[in-house]
Amino acid sequence: MSSQAEEQVVVFQLNDQTYGIDIVSVREIIRMEEITQIPGAPEFVEGIIKLRGGVIPVIDLNKRFGLASSERTGQSRIVIVQVNDVTFGMIVDSVQEVLRIPTSNIEPPPSMVGRVDAAYLRGVAMLEDERLVILLDHTKILYDSEQEQLQEVEMELNQ
Repeated sequence: MSSQAEEQVVVFQLNDQTYGIDIVSVREIIRMEEITQIPGAPEFVEGIIKLRGGVIPVIDLNKRFGLASSERTGQSRIVIVQVNDVTFGMIVDSVQEVLRIPTSNIEPPPSMVGRVDAAYLRGVAMLEDERLVILLDHTKILYDSEQEQLQEVEMELNQ
């Protein structure tokens, strides 16, 4: 039996699809708050928020994946993730739960899942209750150049 028999993922809704992201990359989950727009930012960058004395860029995952934007509700959340040296928030429709998923239940992603390009995906998990969870690869949500851009913005704003 391998030591990594299961993965822990934060499960969230985005445009009526269920997604999961490795809990190791998630720093925290916060309620929606006022987001300050940044002139000249990429289209999917919603803006910045203040968090614990620092400033963090926030992206709209719907826009990132080329999906129609969802209406923000009381269930909308910002999932704060850290990828390499970049910390950023991702707007999601709602956060549902933290699940342990056996690695044996995870299949490689098809080329296109729910209108989201497989480049962003790590796999698809089939849960015991027949639900599918699309697993995001947190390291590929932003390209290296975009991570560098966000890191520069974050550093400038936190000086």
